Amino acid sequence: MKLLVVEDEALLRHHLYTRLAEQGHVVDAVGDSEEALYRSEEYNHDLAIIDLGLPGMGGLDLIRQLRSRDKSFPILILTARGNWQDKVEGLTAGADDYVVKPFQFEELEARLNALLRRASGFTQATISAGELQLDLNRKQATVAGSSLGLTAFEYRILEYLMRHQQQVVAKERLIEQLYPDDEDRDPNVIEVLVGRLRRKLDAALGNKLIDTVRGQGYLFTERCR
Repeated sequence: MKLLVVEDEALLRHHLYTRLAEQGHVVDAVGDSEEALYRSEEYNHDLAIIDLGLPGMGGLDLIRQLRSRDKSFPILILTARGNWQDKVEGLTAGADDYVVKPFQFEELEARLNALLRRASGFTQATISAGELQLDLNRKQATVAGSSLGLTAFEYRILEYLMRHQQQVVAKERLIEQLYPDDEDRDPNVIEVLVGRLRRKLDAALGNKLIDTVRGQGYLFTERCR
């Protein structure tokens, strides 16, 4: 998933970037609200993690700005303010959940994953389409219990398509799921990866699950649960 992290403390921002990237996410990590608003307009994010105590425009105003611009992705607040009034104010501004500093990364990760699941319409840590099953925690894909042997990039593509089942996903959006930097992005790579993924799915299942919608992108055809 592509995440936006807005945290002005450089060391914490670096740790968040590193840990989230290790979990397979593509991370935009910035230190102020102005840069966050710019990134939110330039890229498609699946979730934002926002510190309330930002310089200049504070975190609450940033959240209000994002919602006023019709950014509907889940927002997870980081706050050093532990009283219930601040939590209520953050949720009222448009956030979906909060974590109080100092925090354990495992708690942050669990809340983040829960928000991502709910945003995709799933309540469990697995996504299934017939015999095909994704374990969202382990980042593994299996068919009838046997591993598909996907690479990390192939898995990311499959997870994103299944989270957006029966919707056309633009090639550019898939590219953003793989590479944090514009200069690393090559549309031809997506075609190669999708081709390899299709062959593995076809060999294991014997039917076609990913369609190409010409000029638009890719479509995972099956209903997921």
